[in-house]
Amino acid sequence: MTTAATAALVLSPTVLRAANNLGPAALRPPGRKPLRMQPVLVYETPVRREQTSWRSWGGIQTEADAAKEQTVIAEELAKMKEKAGFPLEVLPVCRCKTPDQAAEIRAGDHDGVILYAAGGWLNLQEALTDPAKWNLMFVRHRSGPVYLWYEIAHNRYLRKTVDEFGQPGMDVDDVVVDNHEELLWRLRALAGLKNTLGKRMIAIGGPAGWGEGGRKAPDLAREQFKMELVDVSYDELAKLIRQANDDAALVTACKQQAANYLDDPGVSLETDRGFVERAFLLTEVFKHLMAAADTDAITVNHCMGTIMGMSQTTACMPLSLLNDAGYLAFCESDFVVIPSGVLLHYIAGTPVFLNDPTYPYEGLVTLAHCTAPRKMDGVSAEKVRILTHFESDYGAAPKVEMRLGQQVTNLIPDFNSRKWVGFRGTIKANPFLDICRSQIDVAFEGSTGTLLREMKGFHWMTCYGDHLRETGYALKKVGIDWLNLSASA
Repeated sequence: MTTAATAALVLSPTVLRAANNLGPAALRPPGRKPLRMQPVLVYETPVRREQTSWRSWGGIQTEADAAKEQTVIAEELAKMKEKAGFPLEVLPVCRCKTPDQAAEIRAGDHDGVILYAAGGWLNLQEALTDPAKWNLMFVRHRSGPVYLWYEIAHNRYLRKTVDEFGQPGMDVDDVVVDNHEELLWRLRALAGLKNTLGKRMIAIGGPAGWGEGGRKAPDLAREQFKMELVDVSYDELAKLIRQANDDAALVTACKQQAANYLDDPGVSLETDRGFVERAFLLTEVFKHLMAAADTDAITVNHCMGTIMGMSQTTACMPLSLLNDAGYLAFCESDFVVIPSGVLLHYIAGTPVFLNDPTYPYEGLVTLAHCTAPRKMDGVSAEKVRILTHFESDYGAAPKVEMRLGQQVTNLIPDFNSRKWVGFRGTIKANPFLDICRSQIDVAFEGSTGTLLREMKGFHWMTCYGDHLRETGYALKKVGIDWLNLSASA
């Protein structure tokens, strides 16, 4: 859907009344697309010949061996899928020992293959590996009958019997020995990347990028991550807000939603109640915009000024509420950092926090912004104070008291989207400085000097948990270099 077509859909007929006819389900986030993988047992059944070598290494030598191994693989993958924590579709295990079978499997409807490389020669492994898809190789050492390719995956498959790597679409990080936990985190990374690529996102006030270095960020997001950025003008938004305010039933419903929210004992109101009520109304406008555009992602440009006059509140709280509800909602329309938020959200399966970093020193950095989600773990709501947006001293902005001692992942994209930096940290404090309302002091694992030298771009992205290895693995697939600052900490 082009931007023009989406705008036409949004405004004809009016979004709010059209969406009322769609029913409540139309306003729910559509959910993550499953990663669809095809496991393949590659093997051969050699025939004895006298006085010569007639079989290769490996414990799978007969059809009976292969049938037994096929069953074991299916059972292992079923157990792995049960604890995946993300949408994963594992197709029935195929057996392959001829080039024709390999060609048919490769062309199947899937995101890639998992090569259980028990045997078979190089032509089969290469024929199954489509560089346009995501592929993994699993070999056994101690977890079952030893596989031939435990011996030769590196020297024959990846290096083609020379010193240089030469297998398109595969490298050393795509080969796993014995451990299905190692396989699972790679699949989690690929699932996150699948949901990031081609993401459609509404950009109210247009897509942008922070600073001089961010001017090309929207184009880079389109090129590298195939994102579809739907421009919704402020004139269009103003019409929708007026329509929302004219809908008495909707206004009443939003006031009740605000009352329910403020009745939560974990919520402290320290601004005018009307700002909160209008924030819930603006949230509904955003939901209807996303439903009309068939997406669950939105960002707001000029959110520190333009939107306030027409909504009579700020976008801070609506973006926080949307993230808590499972949407992707970001301030500032900064596409330098937004792709990292989308990727991290889909890897972690939880909300993410777009923030302003400060100057790191002595292993500590303060991160702050006014749009933090409360449900940073995706389930439980942290305590929150509802204040004004700091710079304008207007509207409603959450000061989320994030969990002390919580491990967090932090991503730092660069302006040119060539090399991202990431580190693991721990939340040490929720200060109340005269800065953006949600604030955390984070102790990071890694060298302060290295971080200061490697920092690029501006905004950072943060979420609960450690997701560094998945992020680095996914970035390699789109050609972005990666520095894990905590790798040697």
